[in-house]
Amino acid sequence: MAGDYAQTVAASIVKQLEDGTAPWVKPWEPSGLRFIPYNATTGKDYQGGNAIWLMTVAEAKGYSDPRWTTYKQAQSLDAQVMKGEKGTLIQYFKKFDRVPVKDEQGRPVKDAEGNQIYRSVELERPRVFSAVVFNAEQIAGMPKIEARPALAEWERHAAAEQIMTHSGVPIIYRPGDRAFYTVAQDRVTMPEREQFKTADRFYSTALHELGHATGHPSRLNRPDLGTPFGSEAYAREELRAEIASLMIADKLGIGHDPGQHAAYVGSWIKALQQEPREIFRAAADAEKISGYLMALRAEQKAGQITGRADSQAGDQARGYWQRAAESGAEIRRAERADQPEQERQARRATAGR
Repeated sequence: MAGDYAQTVAASIVKQLEDGTAPWVKPWEPSGLRFIPYNATTGKDYQGGNAIWLMTVAEAKGYSDPRWTTYKQAQSLDAQVMKGEKGTLIQYFKKFDRVPVKDEQGRPVKDAEGNQIYRSVELERPRVFSAVVFNAEQIAGMPKIEARPALAEWERHAAAEQIMTHSGVPIIYRPGDRAFYTVAQDRVTMPEREQFKTADRFYSTALHELGHATGHPSRLNRPDLGTPFGSEAYAREELRAEIASLMIADKLGIGHDPGQHAAYVGSWIKALQQEPREIFRAAADAEKISGYLMALRAEQKAGQITGRADSQAGDQARGYWQRAAESGAEIRRAERADQPEQERQARRATAGR
């Protein structure tokens, strides 16, 4: 059953990778609507592989509504799955279970209102559970979808700046068309900000590279980080960072631009054909990457990061494009301060030709 499920999911995603329509290889523009699938009853996002799988199904069947729900949950909303509609199977792991609390004599312990008290226990081996869910477009009587309040441009850019500031990873800017993370220096290199067509594209690229940086041994310690370019391990790491970029884009509302990362499609197809469960492992790691980076913003919002870093974040929150208008030359000098002297000399020599 589990093997058949993984094969089905992987085969569908491979087909969309070949067609250029897989969730993380498609560009997504900010719209105010969520594009990561979420449960219509609880409002919670589906996690990891389930999120990618439901996006894949939605793409294949033409659903534009990101809400999904079980048959019973639809009924709780006074809605009804339409006749003839088929649901989508998802699987999830349960690592904890709820067991009734008992006293020393083995009798159930109840609260003041006579209700059984339960406690959470960690399972020795996670259990696999399945559920069948339906998209909102398969259900009659569903409430109208509500757009979440869209962040103003400066707000979403400020949120991205907070993550960049509190990541602990130096970011240097150099003219060119390459953005990359270097494990040995634990450093991100980016093209200069004004080279990007939009601010959203700049932040999307920067957060993608910071996604790689979470794999450093001092953070999430992913084994494929720092492997040679073009290797299968390198492609696996790119898969994780790209899916994480999609998740973060949804949370911040900055859109998703896969750009040059589509170059890894062939390697991703090969990996999924060889090991169908790789998509679930990649999506689970992507969820950890997204959670790690979003936690940096949550800490700043909660006031847990203070002092000089807060002062820097406050300045950054005005957004690069506003700061550039105030003092573009000064910003560029600061961003180039870390360039090696020989590189600066080479640039001056080239300019003098």
